[in-house]
Amino acid sequence: MALEVTQILLNAQSPDGSVRKVAEDSLKQFQEQNLPAFLLSLAHELANNDKPAESRKLAGLILKNSLDAKEASRKSELVQAWVSLDPGLKSQIKASLLQTLSSLVADARHTSAQVIAKVAGIELPQGGWPDLVGTLLANMGGPQVEKPSHLKQATLETLGYVCEEVSADVLAQDQVNSILTAVVQGMNTLESNNDVRLAATEALYNALDFAQSNFENDMERDYIMRVVCEATLSPDVRVRQAAFECLVCIASTYYEKLVPYMQDIFTIASKAVREDEEPVALQAIEFWSSICDEEIEIQEEYGSGFTGDSEVPYFQFIKQALPALVPLLLETLTKQEEDQDQDEGAWNLSMAGGTCLGLVARTVGDEIVPLVMPYVQENISKQDWRCREAATYAFGSILEGPSLEQLTPLVNIALNFMLNAVKDENNHVKDTTAWTLSRIFEFLHGPNVDNPVITPANLPVILGVLLGSIKDVPNVVEKVCGAIYFLAQGYEDSGGSSSPLSPFFQGIVHALLLTADREDAGDSRLRASAYETLNEVVRCSTEDTATIVMQLVPVIMQKLGQTLEMQIVSSDDREKQSELQALLCGVLQVIIQKLGASESTKYGMLQYSDQMMGLFLRVFACRSATVHEEAMLAIGALAYATGAEFGKYMNEFYRFLEMGLQNFEEYQVCAITVGVVGDICRALDDKILPFCDGIMTQLLKDLSSNQLHRSVKPPIFSCFGDIALAIGEHFEKYLMYAMPMLQSAAELSAQTANQDDEMTDYNNQLRNGIFEAYSGIFQGFKNTKPELMIPFANHILQFIESVYQDKDRDDTVSKAAVGVMGDLADTLGTNSSVLFRNSAFYKDFLDECSSSDDQQLKETADWARATIDHILSG
Repeated sequence: MALEVTQILLNAQSPDGSVRKVAEDSLKQFQEQNLPAFLLSLAHELANNDKPAESRKLAGLILKNSLDAKEASRKSELVQAWVSLDPGLKSQIKASLLQTLSSLVADARHTSAQVIAKVAGIELPQGGWPDLVGTLLANMGGPQVEKPSHLKQATLETLGYVCEEVSADVLAQDQVNSILTAVVQGMNTLESNNDVRLAATEALYNALDFAQSNFENDMERDYIMRVVCEATLSPDVRVRQAAFECLVCIASTYYEKLVPYMQDIFTIASKAVREDEEPVALQAIEFWSSICDEEIEIQEEYGSGFTGDSEVPYFQFIKQALPALVPLLLETLTKQEEDQDQDEGAWNLSMAGGTCLGLVARTVGDEIVPLVMPYVQENISKQDWRCREAATYAFGSILEGPSLEQLTPLVNIALNFMLNAVKDENNHVKDTTAWTLSRIFEFLHGPNVDNPVITPANLPVILGVLLGSIKDVPNVVEKVCGAIYFLAQGYEDSGGSSSPLSPFFQGIVHALLLTADREDAGDSRLRASAYETLNEVVRCSTEDTATIVMQLVPVIMQKLGQTLEMQIVSSDDREKQSELQALLCGVLQVIIQKLGASESTKYGMLQYSDQMMGLFLRVFACRSATVHEEAMLAIGALAYATGAEFGKYMNEFYRFLEMGLQNFEEYQVCAITVGVVGDICRALDDKILPFCDGIMTQLLKDLSSNQLHRSVKPPIFSCFGDIALAIGEHFEKYLMYAMPMLQSAAELSAQTANQDDEMTDYNNQLRNGIFEAYSGIFQGFKNTKPELMIPFANHILQFIESVYQDKDRDDTVSKAAVGVMGDLADTLGTNSSVLFRNSAFYKDFLDECSSSDDQQLKETADWARATIDHILSG
């Protein structure tokens, strides 16, 4: 049944494009016409030691891609295709894959390990391939049976991939124990082959999630921890790095078990940071960052009310390590690379050390200040630029965490020095100084700060320095833009019709526009930073600068118009056009929202609405996902601002709206379009009716689709509510389609309770969407056809009860649920009284919400109670 595919696979890698194309088409045709033979042929090619390494590797990759895909719907199709294959054929393929693990060709072994894991990911959860783990463990040999090192290496790699592919509840505990035993033996110092030790250490990293019960057992945990710590001292740098990666994972997964090992880990990690090669040192720092993350999360979740007998394990490892850890991190700060500011993806010892120092500051607060400030004072004026930059980085890193009382006096002293340092002769120092200024403005400036560091006296000096530095090199200017961003944000809630920033507003806007137009604005994200900062400056502006904001409209429209005339020759040109259009549409969106929010400026802005809408529609014609998102968001803002007047654009805009709703691949575009439908409903009310058949048809298709990302589904339900509210009794014709969808989603939501955090968050979003739909539908029918909702009332009340029983619901869901309870009583009146009389839970739910600290939740519950009491007394 298997066919000879060697030559086709080699041709598919040919440097000759036409040869490659023919081969790729042949493979595609073979796959579509006879999938079983195709997969078997690839498996035989991969397993055959007489075949060229290149064809074997590609055979394995194609085999892997025939079992898995990033896109959920495609993955589901591939899984189904594998499940449907003849069991005998699948056994042949699996035997070939296992055989390949003993190959002397490393690429073939590696690829086979990946494919085995993909098959395991499909079969193990369904109870298939029961002998896989046993077969793999047999490859490891035993006291009397020595197996070749390359087979052990490939087997350990496979076990690691299998653990990565399946969830922790799929394997039985005895299988987990056997895997961990094999992995830990492979890591042991008695194992002389470094490739085997590396594969074992990497496998342990993937298996740690499975080791819950092993970490509960003191003896087993001690053994695992000892082997991991020994591996950090391996002569092979790859093994040392992988061992520290395991420690990082253990820090976040098993924080509560770390007490007996922390002294040893501190010693090992400190030595690695000071003496080891950079990849290892970076992971050693990452261990401390992970501990910080855990302790910050505990503090955020439980507040500061910790007692010695608290049930929550909180060991204050960072606080205990502080006297030795802070000097260790400060040492790393002078290990900068010459070009790190120009390389967006740069990550090195000094950056990792500074990031960790920032996390330490957030973990321990005020206690870090006396440990860092002497270093800052000692190094900030030194001749060596590395010392000046390190001191500035250290100071900037500790500005979040400590109290304002601790920081304000220090920043008041340092501010003038920092403003001068923006003009330092060294680029690195300027870059880090501008970043530190942005942190000062973010954390020590704003309406909630009692003693702000920015005063009417120093503001002109600060702006003089920032605007003077805006002509510097791109990486420095990007940080200067960040400083202006937070400077503007701090005046957002200053109140009144004027802001301290108003006298400088025109100069700031002018400087940012010039920055965005620079020839080198494509470097260091400079153009994006300039426009994002302009957006924030506009958003936080006050009435007295509204005329300047108004003057921006034709300027930005002209720039957007120019992008439509750009010569597009290469993909780079297309990318630049898309980026520019997205940024400019984003600016217009902010301006529309700002000017549309005030009656005094709204009319003037609306004079441009025809031109703006014309530009947005032309931008859509460019067909790029990012442009679609930004243009769609700008149109949503325009609809909100223009109100009923937006109706005149609907005929022309509708086809793009439909395209957005059909865009399953770029699901963010679809989600944003759904949101814009809501904006248009609120703007047009029942004037949206002529377009509702098309919109509802598409929304129902979206809900039925397995291809659409699940995150888009809650907003679609909310959108049902928006449509029902807009068209009132006319929603009747959609009821027979919408209500079953809502009911099945409600049932699904009840079944998916008690899942992981991500699923809990999604479930809350889903419920919120369902409640917003019910609320809109109830209110839409209230005045004309309330009786249409009587058949659904019992189900809705049961759904509310199931939500009440769920301890994972958040306040937003509680508010939406009691809101719908009130809407149900308000709309159905005495027709719902028997339901409430027969319902025991609703009073308890309302009591719970009425005693909440959330004012909105309390008010909603009180309103619902009054509404229900009214109909029960009627």
